Amino acid sequence: MTPETTQGLWELLEQVTGYIYPNEIEIHWSILIVVYPYITGLVAGAFILASLVKIFSIEAVRPTYRLSLLTALAFLLVAPLPLLLHLGRPERFYEILLTPNPSSAMAMFGFVYAWYLMGVLLLEIWFEYRRDLILLAERERGPRQWIHRTLALFSTDTSEAAVAFDRRAIKAITVIGVPSAFLLHGYVGFIFGSVKANPWWASVLMPIVFLMSAIVSGIALVIFLYMVLAGIRHEPIDMRCLDTITSYLFYAVIVDFSLEALDFIHRLYQSEESIKILASLITHKLFMSLLVLQILLGMFVPLGILVVAKWWRFNDDLRKLLYFTAVILIQLGIFSTRWNVVIGGQLFSKSFRGLMGYKMEVMGIEGLLVALVLLALPFAILAVLLRLLPTGRLGTAEPEPGLGSAARNSPRWAP
Repeated sequence: MTPETTQGLWELLEQVTGYIYPNEIEIHWSILIVVYPYITGLVAGAFILASLVKIFSIEAVRPTYRLSLLTALAFLLVAPLPLLLHLGRPERFYEILLTPNPSSAMAMFGFVYAWYLMGVLLLEIWFEYRRDLILLAERERGPRQWIHRTLALFSTDTSEAAVAFDRRAIKAITVIGVPSAFLLHGYVGFIFGSVKANPWWASVLMPIVFLMSAIVSGIALVIFLYMVLAGIRHEPIDMRCLDTITSYLFYAVIVDFSLEALDFIHRLYQSEESIKILASLITHKLFMSLLVLQILLGMFVPLGILVVAKWWRFNDDLRKLLYFTAVILIQLGIFSTRWNVVIGGQLFSKSFRGLMGYKMEVMGIEGLLVALVLLALPFAILAVLLRLLPTGRLGTAEPEPGLGSAARNSPRWAP
């Protein structure tokens, strides 16, 4: 055994608690697989928030409708990249579509992704922006005119009949898109929950927990972007919209916490042979990421902040600060949730006798820097989309405000 091999073995053994077999000391899924479900969850949550306007006619959240669609698109474009970078041969990804394997849940992601991107999200965005793209192409000159004309697919019809058809199409697509969004992220939880040999993942509630946490993270992200963009553009925030969305966020966090608590109680009630190693996993390896970051800072503290912001009659500026703090903490908690599921499920031995540690790389294709780039890339794409596509209606008296809508009084809790 070479000195390098010996040194590497000792570094691995330093991360071990208890007894494990030699073939149980490798973490196969790294930080990239943590980023993947986190990004897809943001996509599903943002789209579901947008659906409140078209399906349920919640006019109070209309100022964030277009922002929600563009946010979902920006993050959806980046969603498959963590998986592609994790593959040993990423250049062969297209074979998933050429040689489909219906029995593989992971392989079917390609079809779910393609359907949601091209069959749902792009279509809804196109019908929503078609009229405005035509108007922009008529007003502008040069490259931007050709860009908007091309995005409108060279359509020129802005008649009432055409606009009415756009609205009907948007509503129909949104009705189809909501279950598609559920499928997009719910299947990620299905993949983990179907691994029966892993007691940390094997739960029938896993897809539902993933879906609810996705809704929470997506709503929180849109609130964050709405407030940041309004500040950058020096435009007033619609407080009626903000109060309504944070109310939905509050209820979604309550449901998410209830489902996670139910899953934990169910595991305790079953008290299978793995309960001891799972208890040790929570109190040792995942103490900071699970108990502190996910539950305390990512759930209890934001809930308390939202209760305080709603219960006491603070002025708008203080309420905005409380909302902003809450959504940042919620994002921290949801990312910790993904970390605890993906990494936590690989930290205990198959014999339930010991625990391992995960030493994350800084450089390398599966390191921290690549993960940060993947998390930042959707924001760069969103910035480009916001430059090309307006967030408010053009040339109409229709009361559909964009980011700069005037603040109005509103009930604090009623959605």
